[in-house]
Amino acid sequence: MPSVRSALDVLPSPCVRALARTLALAVAALLLTAATVWAQAYPSSPITLVIPLTPGDATDSIGRIMGEDLSKLLKVPVVPTNRPGAGSVVGTDSVVKAKKDGYTILVTPNASLTSSRIINPDTVVYDPVKDLLPLGLAARSPSMLTVRSDAPYRTFAEMIEFAKKNPGRMRLGTAGAGSIGHFSVELINSLTGANITMVPFKGAGAGVAAVLGGHVEGIVYTVGALHTQLKAGTLRGLITSSKVPDFPDVPTLTQLGYPQNLTGIWFAFFAPAGVSPDVSRTLVPAIEKVVRDPAIVAKLAGLGIIAEWAPGEKVAAEIRDEHHTLEEIAKKAGLAK
Repeated sequence: MPSVRSALDVLPSPCVRALARTLALAVAALLLTAATVWAQAYPSSPITLVIPLTPGDATDSIGRIMGEDLSKLLKVPVVPTNRPGAGSVVGTDSVVKAKKDGYTILVTPNASLTSSRIINPDTVVYDPVKDLLPLGLAARSPSMLTVRSDAPYRTFAEMIEFAKKNPGRMRLGTAGAGSIGHFSVELINSLTGANITMVPFKGAGAGVAAVLGGHVEGIVYTVGALHTQLKAGTLRGLITSSKVPDFPDVPTLTQLGYPQNLTGIWFAFFAPAGVSPDVSRTLVPAIEKVVRDPAIVAKLAGLGIIAEWAPGEKVAAEIRDEHHTLEEIAKKAGLAK
């Protein structure tokens, strides 16, 4: 087979041969550029999925279950990485500050986006609407106040009575300062005057161990984080943010005559604001496919977590709306200025 040079040499004139050589070089350069771009197409290396709470939390379960399927769809490892602290603020802040290349993303509950900014504003140095790009809603799980099954108070009213008769004795564990659980404890105090003490933990595992060991009297976490213990009967629910089919006897605050329910928990995926459009065009449909996967839905349902998809713009709207609602409640309760 003749070489490119020998083929060019038989062309009729030096001018034509020169033009042909120029065109050949241009085509070769284009092919090389295309090959380079293809080789570097996103994603081409492992993606870190930051989980801002400890193993055993509902957020951790969602991140690991969905991350495994994301790895298969994206054809690169999606590596769950726990970075707990300050009610999920520490891990969230690490993603805000990460490189805007799409190789560090976040799955977080709403606390680091809404309640923490109200209760503990000094720890939140980012604006979740401006500094994070919402990729999509992943799931929801009601929050529930639970106590050990052998606790002397079997109802919420009895727990409040105990707290008032025993000042300083009632301690409720939460996922940390500024978490939805923290907000729930402060809301209960404002509604009942019980003066319950909030005890922060970095995740559900530590909180569950503390209540089972008698180090705190109760905990406020997602049903997803407490489902196993509730089913086993080692923990008993007293109130929930919304009705849970698996535990129909646990009432909401409004069912008990109070004007406000506890806030539920939702979970969403984010990337640092400013990532390339190619990143979101790749990640968003992959995340949606995973959230809608019947196998994932069933697996999470068994943990008391409801898989639910919504696009990024709806997540951003929910952040704004929930922050406004919680801020108004906090002001009325004296929790915020």
